[in-house]
Amino acid sequence: MSLAEKYLPNYTVEDYLQWEGDWELIEGVPYAMAPSPVWKHQRIVSLLVRTIDEQLENCSADCQVSQEVDWIVNENTVVRPDVVVVCGKVEDFIKTTPEVIFEVVSKSTAIRDEQLKFELYEREKVKYYALVYPNLKKMRVFKLTNNRYEKIFDSDRGSFRFDLECPFTVNLEQLWRRI
Repeated sequence: MSLAEKYLPNYTVEDYLQWEGDWELIEGVPYAMAPSPVWKHQRIVSLLVRTIDEQLENCSADCQVSQEVDWIVNENTVVRPDVVVVCGKVEDFIKTTPEVIFEVVSKSTAIRDEQLKFELYEREKVKYYALVYPNLKKMRVFKLTNNRYEKIFDSDRGSFRFDLECPFTVNLEQLWRRI
């Protein structure tokens, strides 16, 4: 056991639900959310949600898309992905593993998105993890294969189809044209 594990407080979802402000809790460690997202970030999130929602409209598997909703992973981990696709019923919070998660990466979130959340989402078996880079106008998509993420798309153009029970496609030219 490291000194940090031995001496630092270890918070739970119960603690998290009492906090003011915007936080994520990963393995008992609180992370303050970056200041409110900038226009470009929120625009990308909105466009992704809209295009995915339109494609999932007639989904027989009850798959839905949302933005910035808490996923309670376990008693000491709560994350708030930028965009999430979930199949099945959701009450107040997501409590089952999402099918797809998108994170819009900025300088202030890069390490958390590319490393910490990458490992968490891989461990929790999220089928697809997409990192969207507004400044590069690029998207990287990882697919869970044999319990490990494999990069299957890394481009600033073209389209990517997420093959789920209710598939959907993200067209990067259309996305970037609207930013």
